[in-house]
Formats: sequence, structure tokens, C-alpha cells
Amino acid sequence: MKKTLFLCLALLLGFTGIATAQTLSPVGMWTNADKKATFEIYKCGDKLCGKIVTVAVPNDPATGKPKVDKNNPEPKLRSQPLLGLVFMRDFAYDSENKWDDGKIYDPENGKTYSCYMKVLNATSMEVKGYIGFSMIGRSQTWTRVK
Repeated sequence: MKKTLFLCLALLLGFTGIATAQTLSPVGMWTNADKKATFEIYKCGDKLCGKIVTVAVPNDPATGKPKVDKNNPEPKLRSQPLLGLVFMRDFAYDSENKWDDGKIYDPENGKTYSCYMKVLNATSMEVKGYIGFSMIGRSQTWTRVK
């Protein structure tokens, strides 16, 4: 009788533990550390992508027109608007709230980096861009926008 009770209790606690283990998703709206822009992380096929939704200064002060991707290494893409620009691609779930093997494009310098996203809690995530190994690179903490 005690063994049966113990087994039932162990199973109940085990299932409760499984039910409460939950992946925190980066899907949604985020802002970067300096709050210059907001981004939408969304599903694109079986991966995650990200696009620029707003920028703090949407118009180029020199021209008065909406900002474009003027630093893009491909001349034909330099006239595309920053708003709506897909700058994150190909993120796949790795483990422990981490999406890896993605690419992030920095329109400020026109360079593309390997990248991962790790959701730290419901309101913040680490985004790290790097070349080669993820130990070397630059990371930012992004904040979820409500």
C-alpha cells in the first residue's frame, strides 16, 4: 500500500513538473538597449525572423525622407526602407529558451553576423551577434514591448 501511494505521488509530482516546464518564446515585439527602434520577432516557416517596425527618428535629417538601408553592401538594396526591413533570419530552437544558428544584419554598418537569442525571462532577452565563435561578439539585452 505504501509503495503504491509513493508511486502515485511520484508520478503526480513528475507530471506536475513536466506541465510547469515551459519554453519562453521570443515571438513578439522588442526594443533594443538604446531604444532606437522596435522589432517584431515572428515565425517564418519553421524558424524565427525579425523585422524593424519603428525607429525613433524615422526620417533622414539630411533629406527629410524616410530612412533607407544606405549602408547595405549591395548597391541595389540601398534604397529599401528601414521600416519593415527583415534583419534577422533563420533562428532555430536550440535548448533552454535559446534560438541559435540565425543571422542578424546591422543596417548601421551594413554587416551581417551570426546570432543567437536567449529569452532570460518574460520581459527580457539576450541577443548576441558574433563572427566565428559565440564567445566573442557583442550582446545586448532587449526588452519586450507591450
